[in-house]
Amino acid sequence: MYVKTLAVTVGNVLWTAEEMHQRLDRARRVVAGHGWTALLVTPGSDLRYFTGYEAMPLERLTCLVLPASGEATLIVPRLERAAAEAAVLDLPLRLIDYPDGGDAARLLADALPETAGMVGVVDAMPAAHLLPVQRLLPAVRWEEAGRATGSLRAVKSPAEIAALADAGSAIDEVHRQMHQWLRSGRSEADVAADIAAAIRAAGHARTDFVIVASGPNAASPHHSSGSRVIERGDPVVVDIGGTMPSGYCSDCTRTYVAGPSAPGGFVDYYMVLRAAQQTAVAQVRPGVLAETVDAAARSRIAQAGYGPMFLHRTGHGIGLETHENPYIVAGNTDVLAEGMAFSVEPGIYQAGSHGARIEDIVVCTATGARRLNTTETDLIYL
Repeated sequence: MYVKTLAVTVGNVLWTAEEMHQRLDRARRVVAGHGWTALLVTPGSDLRYFTGYEAMPLERLTCLVLPASGEATLIVPRLERAAAEAAVLDLPLRLIDYPDGGDAARLLADALPETAGMVGVVDAMPAAHLLPVQRLLPAVRWEEAGRATGSLRAVKSPAEIAALADAGSAIDEVHRQMHQWLRSGRSEADVAADIAAAIRAAGHARTDFVIVASGPNAASPHHSSGSRVIERGDPVVVDIGGTMPSGYCSDCTRTYVAGPSAPGGFVDYYMVLRAAQQTAVAQVRPGVLAETVDAAARSRIAQAGYGPMFLHRTGHGIGLETHENPYIVAGNTDVLAEGMAFSVEPGIYQAGSHGARIEDIVVCTATGARRLNTTETDLIYL
């Protein structure tokens, strides 16, 4: 059957039928450009982006089969058909369901073009779903499609940028309230619990992560907030984010000091870090390579003698997922384009002592970077 509605609302973001048709058209061009006869899209952000359907990731197969030309097919478990029909936009796609115990792999194989030679597969497709189809079609060549679908999602529409701006404002509000929770004598876990509740109170549908890393733990970029009690004078890295009702994500890091003064040498390298972050943000504009933004931050930190202490890439794209294209990292020669949204988050980490990170989400505009996080990046003493 063909599912026809006027538009789909994902949270408070309206994706119009015209926009969704354009997304599928762009996807078909990518399929053809890679020489694939079709693209397979299973539950995850790609399926949601292309169809509006936020399918449950089940042991049962759900898959969009998008050929380079011709009819698209969405295969769903029978018990999920009603949800799929309610969610899918005004798209010319065929909806096929199957009962528990049905041969979903055969349905998928039959939905592919008869002359299938190469097929693109999104990164989220489980091996348990792909391997049975591969056994049915041994002559087909299968290729990873994550980079291709990621490039399609990397440039955000005005509605998507507005949703990301809302997310940025919401997480900024949490950082503005940090003085209520972060102080010496409290454990990282207790502070993190208060922050998690505040993220939801600020308008997020869910809290995705809360990193409260104090003292020597601040030297671990992905520290898991634990039982350590924050001591007076500790630097504390607070990296937090969530997902808004729109489905779009927030992510922002600020570094605090729990007390009126910081350890010796900390302020010196924090000022280097702040200058590096500002330098990298200033590099953002259309036509610049992603790796150039990374190099701008990295070279400033290296020149000050802290190069080996910058342990990770400078940034990652953000949208329906916290981490998506484009990745701001050495070796990535993707060209920045107007509408791309990503983090700029250099860090300096002194193992065994302390660390610092500053993270803003920015959007590449025609005239440069627009910061979606607007709280100050000065070192904050609480």
